[in-house]
Amino acid sequence: MKRRREEMEKGRSEIRSAMEDLSELFLVKPEEKASTLALLTVSKQLLHVLDKIGPILLVLRQDIQQNVERVEELHGRDPSVYSSLTAILTKEKCEGTTKKSDSCSRAVVWLIRSINFTVAFLERLVKDPELNLAEAVEEAYKSTLKPWHGWIASAAYKQVALKLIPEKDIFISLLMGKGQDFEDLAGDIKNLLTMLQPLVDETNAILRKNTVDKLKSP
Repeated sequence: MKRRREEMEKGRSEIRSAMEDLSELFLVKPEEKASTLALLTVSKQLLHVLDKIGPILLVLRQDIQQNVERVEELHGRDPSVYSSLTAILTKEKCEGTTKKSDSCSRAVVWLIRSINFTVAFLERLVKDPELNLAEAVEEAYKSTLKPWHGWIASAAYKQVALKLIPEKDIFISLLMGKGQDFEDLAGDIKNLLTMLQPLVDETNAILRKNTVDKLKSP
């Protein structure tokens, strides 16, 4: 937290900080683009972005935090063994625990879905300046999370979440670093999305290969 405050004081936006953390990870370990560590790193950064949207996505934020902790706990037992997502999925497949509500496989699935949501949201944010924040969130939600949510989660989102979305200008100003304008921020977002694409594509492919990509809410 202290490091993040220092970064914000130096004018780095949340987006720029995420880019720098990922660059550092991939520079040291180029093969990490679809690893357990990369997924955890990106997921933790997303928490800071979601915080800017406010209470609307509190449930999603809590889910991400719990899933990060679950995967982090297993990874911490033996980082060399569980450095790959495939190793985690294979372990639970052999144990027959993949579909359990507290499985790491399920946690990985929902973490990448949360990343998919954030990527879709940020894409819309920079691609269509006329789109308001509620529309950007709703379109991203429908294309990434809604297909996997039960009716209770979907209803809660529609009835409560959309009413709590801040004004777009306020959200944008919260994302910006000191001295940035929207054009600078949009450039950072596009660069971040480019960096995230290999992780998104490879992780989604791993989930499909292990037939866990269609897991729904328990």
